[in-house]
Amino acid sequence: MRIATASTTSETRINDRIRARDVRLVDPEGQQLGIRPLPEALAIARQLDLDLVEVAPLANPPVCRIMDYGKYKFDEAQRAKESRRKSVSVGIKEMKYRPKIGPGDFDTKTRQVLKFLKEGHKVKVTIMFRGREVFHPELGKKILDRVASEVDGAARVEAEPKLDGRNMIMVLAPDKRARQSATDRSARATGTNGEPEDGAAAGGPVANGPAADSAAAAEGAAGAEEGT
Repeated sequence: MRIATASTTSETRINDRIRARDVRLVDPEGQQLGIRPLPEALAIARQLDLDLVEVAPLANPPVCRIMDYGKYKFDEAQRAKESRRKSVSVGIKEMKYRPKIGPGDFDTKTRQVLKFLKEGHKVKVTIMFRGREVFHPELGKKILDRVASEVDGAARVEAEPKLDGRNMIMVLAPDKRARQSATDRSARATGTNGEPEDGAAAGGPVANGPAADSAAAAEGAAGAEEGT
């Protein structure tokens, strides 16, 4: 059990930092041990060579769980790191086209636009006019319409085509609902074709761990108090 040191009000209270007279105690396995005086709860945690952690300070009495606080903080940091890694930093990418672009270049650039969109980025599509091409904006509009058509289902037009000096620009944004609908249609098509489906996947992941147990303990505490 670690020694308590000075803490800020926003920091989780553990061990001797806990100020409540009585606590609702939860053991390392998530089982509720009932309301115990704080000294008794601390003694039980010390016997297990673990920490007493106040996980629901606003409950009456506060809910405290016996756990390895160092390991809990490490796991929490790892989960936060993984969440940051998976989260997409949304930025604006740009892809430039010419009004007289060839089919090969058009396909290559449009595939890259689609890649950016699937990564969660917005994309500014720019048509660059040269010389007298600027007097024929309909050529640029035609290219932009083709791009929008190619990425339909993965993106929506956030900013309609407009002239900006000697350029014409359009902004595309990821369309998550359209992508989800396409995924759902694909899944339904797979199911109707007789392919095996993973029943577990339909249920989704089951949240567990100290945080989930602590939330359940807090809800149980609130229910118990209302019932008395």
